[in-house]
Amino acid sequence: MKLLEKVRLGKETLKNAIAMAPMTRSRANIEGVVSDLTTLYYTQRSSAGLQ
Repeated sequence: MKLLEKVRLGKETLKNAIAMAPMTRSRANIEGVVSDLTTLYYTQRSSAGLQ
């Protein structure tokens, strides 16, 4: 497997073998549910073409 080749992960096919690990910025609400701010954070990360 080469780093920039497509790779299967379960039922998903990734564009390459580079992945960003899930991280938190403590942006959940008081019940621990993901907030709109968390969604925005990951949307911004993925919009750089790093999916």
